[in-house]
Amino acid sequence: MALPRRRKPDFRCQSGYSLIELMTVMAILGLVLAGLTTMFQAGVRAEVRSNREFQAQQNARLAMDRLRRELHCANAISAANGTAVATVTVTLPDTCSGADTSVTYATQPIATGRWQLTRTAGAGTPVPIADYLTTSTPFTYYIPATGTLGRLRVDLPVNLNYPDTSTEWRLQDDIVLRNTIRL
Repeated sequence: MALPRRRKPDFRCQSGYSLIELMTVMAILGLVLAGLTTMFQAGVRAEVRSNREFQAQQNARLAMDRLRRELHCANAISAANGTAVATVTVTLPDTCSGADTSVTYATQPIATGRWQLTRTAGAGTPVPIADYLTTSTPFTYYIPATGTLGRLRVDLPVNLNYPDTSTEWRLQDDIVLRNTIRL
């Protein structure tokens, strides 16, 4: 009996992908993943920047609130009349703080176009209360005039990206010193 002839394998009928098809799919996948990665990184950077801006704005709000509470109680302030200044010293009577206290608010330079607002009670150390201010002179004091009380205009412009003025956020208030003497 004769053995059947063995057939040669026919590779044409084998299914699969060619090297060219595989390389094309990998190139397209690489482009899609590169685009997704770029978008993800941009989203992360935007979120970080947004959080930093929120923190800087929140610190300015808290600083303004603290200034408002203390200045409403103050009975004296030392600053030039009608001139924007970097430092104001406020005298708080013992009814507000337990003992007559002198509090100084001042701006400190941190970098080009960036200042930090600090608060110093008595001879203590300065405590930062707001950052990323774009002015070194946020205070303008107006002495009491006929029939009015003294007031302090506070202007706190905040900007994380100093050269870009379109991202500046400004908080302003005129705070009346209720315990000053009317003329």
